[in-house]
Amino acid sequence: MGEELDKERFTEQEFAVFGERLVEQLAAFRELLDRPGFGQGDTTIGGELELFLIDKMGDPLPRNEELLEAIGDPRLTLELGRFNLEGNLTPVPLAGSPFRAMGDELQEITALVDRAAGELDVDGDDGGGGGGAIPIGILPTLGTGDFTPHAMSDEARYRALSRGVRRVRLEPFVVRVDDLELVVEDVLLEAANTSWQIHLRTPPERFAPLFNAAQLAIGPVLAAAGNSPLFLGRRLWEETRIVLMEEAADDRDVGRLYRRDGRVTFGSDWVREGAYELFERCVQDYEPVLPALTDAPDPLETVRQGGIPDLAELRLQMGTVWMWNRPVYDPADGGHLRIEMRALPAGPTCADMTANAAFLLGLTLSESHRDLTGYKFGEVYQNFYRAARQGLSAKLSWPGHEGELDASELILSLLPQARAGLLEAGVVPDEADTALEIIAQRVRTGRTGAAWQREFPGDARALVTAYRKLALSGVPVHLWR
Repeated sequence: MGEELDKERFTEQEFAVFGERLVEQLAAFRELLDRPGFGQGDTTIGGELELFLIDKMGDPLPRNEELLEAIGDPRLTLELGRFNLEGNLTPVPLAGSPFRAMGDELQEITALVDRAAGELDVDGDDGGGGGGAIPIGILPTLGTGDFTPHAMSDEARYRALSRGVRRVRLEPFVVRVDDLELVVEDVLLEAANTSWQIHLRTPPERFAPLFNAAQLAIGPVLAAAGNSPLFLGRRLWEETRIVLMEEAADDRDVGRLYRRDGRVTFGSDWVREGAYELFERCVQDYEPVLPALTDAPDPLETVRQGGIPDLAELRLQMGTVWMWNRPVYDPADGGHLRIEMRALPAGPTCADMTANAAFLLGLTLSESHRDLTGYKFGEVYQNFYRAARQGLSAKLSWPGHEGELDASELILSLLPQARAGLLEAGVVPDEADTALEIIAQRVRTGRTGAAWQREFPGDARALVTAYRKLALSGVPVHLWR
């Protein structure tokens, strides 16, 4: 979805050809995965941070295009909503001190966008200016008026996405979260959510155990990372983003109730063979919504001649199925696979986000050494949604433990395991200890970003103003007053 498109309307013929291309590229992808040496290399990690832009009152500032032009930094890109920007971090080796490097770049990007937003002129239609940037899962000052068609970023890819999803789902989208019910005609509610997404490079032969381990790990990590409890004036889930994103883009109307998973999904089973089966599932189960065609050479012939195919159509199809943990094929640098871990919220601070990344990666790496396919996938699925709803108050299960445990108890017991996973990957001990101690203190105090927002005594604008100052300070949320 990060690729720019030069058109927003497509013919039925283009949809048909796109579907044929997907089948051809799947065959090429399978042969590529079987090539000896494909995807080998040092383990690296990367990240994507989505930010909200706010005006001086703490309300959404829908001026991302102006901001992007003013900053001129290639690491930044537009997001679906005009009040969002995304920063793409420079990949770094996992061995050494990766989280310090990530934290420094997160702080740099956030400060850069915040400063530029504060310098915007005050004569915009929104009456904004003097605002800033804020890393938070859901902005508490969002209102229903922020989700009109005018709020979508002025890019063909987003207009095309909107048309494509509405082509598949003829009924309105119905969003239900506790006592909140919304009926919407478009996917723009997706812009209400911002995430902190982690990429882990993996060789093909390690993909299945690492992906399954990430599915297991995300439950307790998400319970410790909640930062999205408020939406449209209501106190909802600790991670309201999860349910909001799933229902705001669920293309399963009455004609598609046969499909197990929505377009935003945790999945419904373990991966048993490798990355190919997830790509195949996304081609077989999901109708295309963005059939942009390219002029690339025959992909199968490219593979058989020893080249690296672009597989642009296949990659675009995968970019329109938003799995919480998603496989990525990248043709750059000789081609490789990554696992994109998409479930963590943005914020509260750069220190908190790097701590969340360290906990998730360490636990994933440590759990990848055992075969998880004998463990009930339903338990892992349930963990994920309980953690999203209840955070540290959730009851979670874990392989080797009888019954259910308090999320706080389970998280603290898993920190040594996460540390071992990081150290085995070459992360220096001080780096691992610093990051995981933030998780430990957050759990012991019960002070997540979601808890701080729930306890804040003022209104939404006052909350956003106070939150921004604390977030930019870099002080972890468990130390916020």
